Amino acid sequence: MSKTSAADYYASIPVFRGFARLMEPQLYQPVPDDWLIGTADIVESTKAIADKRYKAVNMAGAAVIAAVTNALEGREFPFVFGGDGASFAVSPDDEAAAREALAATATWVREDLALAMRVALVPVSAIRAQGLDVRVARYGPSANLSYAMFAGGGLGWAEAAMKRGEFAIPPAPSGAQPDLSGLSCRFEEIPAARGVILSVLVLPAPGADAQAYRKVIEEIITLTERSPDAGRPVPAGAPALRWPPQGFGYEVRAARGPLFSRWARVLGRTLFVYAVMRFNISIGGFVPDLYKQQVVENSDFRKYDDALRMILDCTDELAQELERRLGAAASRGIVRYGLHRQDAAMMTCFTPSAIRPDHVHFIDGARGGYASAATALKAAVA
Repeated sequence: MSKTSAADYYASIPVFRGFARLMEPQLYQPVPDDWLIGTADIVESTKAIADKRYKAVNMAGAAVIAAVTNALEGREFPFVFGGDGASFAVSPDDEAAAREALAATATWVREDLALAMRVALVPVSAIRAQGLDVRVARYGPSANLSYAMFAGGGLGWAEAAMKRGEFAIPPAPSGAQPDLSGLSCRFEEIPAARGVILSVLVLPAPGADAQAYRKVIEEIITLTERSPDAGRPVPAGAPALRWPPQGFGYEVRAARGPLFSRWARVLGRTLFVYAVMRFNISIGGFVPDLYKQQVVENSDFRKYDDALRMILDCTDELAQELERRLGAAASRGIVRYGLHRQDAAMMTCFTPSAIRPDHVHFIDGARGGYASAATALKAAVA
């Protein structure tokens, strides 16, 4: 499959609007059999979160997507951010570039973030040999861009295989650094407006009836969409921006070159951006108010990757109602779930071009997020 046809495969999948439709099977197209699934996660992320290294964990997960995107020269490919890791699909023509990007990212995460990251590339054919599948849909939260949704059970199997040491990619030699251009975390934490930032993770229980599972997921989405007590965790005017930004040190680590020049460049760049945004200065096709609007619209606060993942700003009462409904579904053998409450959300951004509208903004809870919801899930089924 050529690079052009690889791009054509993803572009040929229609973009759907309305998140409540995500369980409709016809939206999902099978990934070609000769493609590969990339997967990455932080080893002992629970310990890192206990050490309050939330931002480092999120930066590592987003770095995977930035590194592979830049290695593929900005070509669109399906990916999903999981908080403490990421998954994606690439064509065989892009295997070498993706492999190199993953290896370099694992080394950078170890040396610059002091975290251990597992990375792997799993053939789709190996997943299908297990009787599972990888199918992709494209959800458009706005007119600006779309995010990939994955179904079929294959991503979960690929991640489990990676954790068993299968299909592993060894880290690149010491000093290797991926191209992380566009990766930043300049916005401040986003405090809960309704009372709690709730991380939600819902998976099908082993052997669950597919229709019963779909019904539960659709009910949960409908509840959160129709209730005035739940909503997007990103405020209408975009999160607060200060200087120097809260994530300044991480952006320095993501830059290339000698340390002093990195500090100087990032210091100057972030000050310039802060001034442009603070004083609403339109420059070179960049319009601050439009960019802020796109940040809100493009925020990736809910997704599906064989599991429903959401970061919600909601009341404690709605959090309790969600827990009640999910608990009832779990007792009937339909779902497994994990919830995690915290007081704020955080955003990690990938902006290859500030004047294009398709910049992406990954949302997670600011005190453990998806990783802590996964820990809660594991504890519930232990």
